[in-house]
Amino acid sequence: MGAAAIDPRTFRHVLGQFCTGVTVITTVHDEVPIGFACQSFAALSLDPPLVLFCPTKQSRAWQAIEASGRFCVNMLHENQQHVSAQFGSKAPDKFAGIDWSPSPLGSPVIEGSLAHIDCTVASVHDGGDHFVVFGAVQSMSEPPALKPRPLLFYRGEYTGIEPDKNTPAQWRDDLDAFLTATTSDTWL
Repeated sequence: MGAAAIDPRTFRHVLGQFCTGVTVITTVHDEVPIGFACQSFAALSLDPPLVLFCPTKQSRAWQAIEASGRFCVNMLHENQQHVSAQFGSKAPDKFAGIDWSPSPLGSPVIEGSLAHIDCTVASVHDGGDHFVVFGAVQSMSEPPALKPRPLLFYRGEYTGIEPDKNTPAQWRDDLDAFLTATTSDTWL
């Protein structure tokens, strides 16, 4: 019995039910800053520290990242919709009017981003019409002292969160013991 055909429009609509954070992946290639807005970003491994992102196979930004061998993940906060829109556009200079400084590896860190992770390309895997890029974390920013909210994308629109001030999420300082004691899959 074969699998039923998946309607692309329905599939996209179903995927839109999953809320994602918004990042901008950057690099410098031939002395030119390059970047693109990316929702397909995730933590992959704590030991060794790895992250992943998924650029389309036609992405010119990915070609520059692949050539440079390094990238920086800039996590955007809720007041950076304009940054996401600019890096998600087809504008020839996506850095126009965007302040940035170089990361330790030389990739652009966007001013005011919530956090950033500086990586080298560890491996690249086929993922249909995308690549799945594993990045080896080389450095990262400290968590922000203030707790700005992240920029999120849900059902085709930017959105944010308003945490319940009375019920904070439990944070595990004993992560190693927690992971060892847990018998089922856990989220980072």
